[in-house]
Amino acid sequence: MANSLILGVRKAAAFGALAICFGFGGVAHALDCNEDIASLTKKRQVVIDDLNRLAKGSKNQLDPVASCPKLKALVGAERELLAYLTKNKEWCSVPDNALENITLSAQKSGSVAAQACKIAAQVTQMKKAQEQGGGLPQGQKLPAGPL
Repeated sequence: MANSLILGVRKAAAFGALAICFGFGGVAHALDCNEDIASLTKKRQVVIDDLNRLAKGSKNQLDPVASCPKLKALVGAERELLAYLTKNKEWCSVPDNALENITLSAQKSGSVAAQACKIAAQVTQMKKAQEQGGGLPQGQKLPAGPL
């Protein structure tokens, strides 16, 4: 699931960036928009690359505890890109399908991040309980002798 998300996000980013670049009307608009979009897309791609490295290191599955902060960063980067594209839709001549693609990608990333972070919190809570005596109330001992 995480790998399909990462691939989908990557495809949407590439398509969106290309569509935006070719959709510009004026050179001045294109330069400003291209620089801003390139910067936001690069920020997003760095996080995606980090997630890919995490998945590669653990047999193509993301560890929820390690990936939660990265997924949150991805959601933040996508929201920032989406906000820029929405705000500058007319100025940058952003095609509707590019905006739809990044919106869907951001929603999907948000859903995966929420799931991973929920699991990460549960794992952390279970580890904490084990460290504090396996979750048994303080002072309670296991039965001894024949049962």
